[in-house]
Amino acid sequence: MGLEVTPVRGWRDRREFVDLPFRLHANAEQWIPPLKLERHLFLTPRLNNWFEHGEAELFLARRDGRVVGRISAQIDRNFNEYQRNDWGMFGFLEVEEDGEVLDALLDAAAGWLRARGRGRMVGPMDFTMNDEVGVLVEGFDREPFVKQPWHPPYYQRLCEERGLTKAMDLWMWELHIDGRDKIVPGIVEMAAKLEPEHGIRIRHMTRRRLRRDLDLFAETYNEAWKDNWGFTPYTARDLDTYAKDLQLVFDPNWFMVAEKVDSGETVGIAITVPDINQVLKLMKGRLLPLGWWHFLRRRKIVDRVRVGFLGVKPEYQHTGVAAGLYIEHFDMAEATPQKWGEMGWILETNDAMNRGMEGMGGRVAKRYRVYERLL
Repeated sequence: MGLEVTPVRGWRDRREFVDLPFRLHANAEQWIPPLKLERHLFLTPRLNNWFEHGEAELFLARRDGRVVGRISAQIDRNFNEYQRNDWGMFGFLEVEEDGEVLDALLDAAAGWLRARGRGRMVGPMDFTMNDEVGVLVEGFDREPFVKQPWHPPYYQRLCEERGLTKAMDLWMWELHIDGRDKIVPGIVEMAAKLEPEHGIRIRHMTRRRLRRDLDLFAETYNEAWKDNWGFTPYTARDLDTYAKDLQLVFDPNWFMVAEKVDSGETVGIAITVPDINQVLKLMKGRLLPLGWWHFLRRRKIVDRVRVGFLGVKPEYQHTGVAAGLYIEHFDMAEATPQKWGEMGWILETNDAMNRGMEGMGGRVAKRYRVYERLL
């Protein structure tokens, strides 16, 4: 039969699509298996609201009938409308160490996108920049945090041998937040002046009003990140889904809002998530027979966090809001079991945020690379 790439059709194909990384990375101690049920739900159009503004095709590569690779091709109309471009994306990339297989997968995705008028293919991303994104190019010896992919080193080599070129690198910063000795003194001073000089305080979100606070988050996110490479604004429907996802990992210690004392206006946000990957590692991709027990015990298991979003409205970036949010993270580390974590991803071109991480005593721990190909 040789090598063939075909679209995913039916339950058997979908199961093989989800199961492939479990076989490819079975012997990699760093890889953390996702929850299979969640992956199936995520790929189901009627259960994932991304499909309200996007369309996708999933592909499997088989050699002599055996699955040896997978990929998706997708178009996000919201992204194209906001960015005013004709990009298409690819994602969910998993492949054996075989350049011919990757060539065939990329050609299948490119052909699907080209037929729909796309002029550039960018990825991998599953399905957006706020899902798992990029190919790991540094930090292979480290476990991925929540919503981070992990790849063996040959993924980068195969991608670049097949003619994909770098579009952007994304950095993950390791930060130990159980001591303040490495913080640049200026950050502490700016945080101390935040309320007395600028009338801005930090408060914590609550589970009860999480959905309302996510509207404030989106207002800040859509303003603070609007000029970022690859940005797409959050919609109300996106936030409905995001709120349901966050309920599973919500921790009031780590969900923060910076707001004006007099008006209540939100000027900055930080959403930091306890790293549920530490629990998924024990669950081994399944709820049964004991996966659910590990999830219920997650507060006793998780000792690290991922700072996923930390941003400030442009007109308040001179006031030290970011410094206030940084210091609040250190305060929470003193009061909780979570003493360290990773922040990002942060664009390699975001000089201000990367300088801030240096000022906090952080170091770049992982780099993910997003690739592109003209169609």
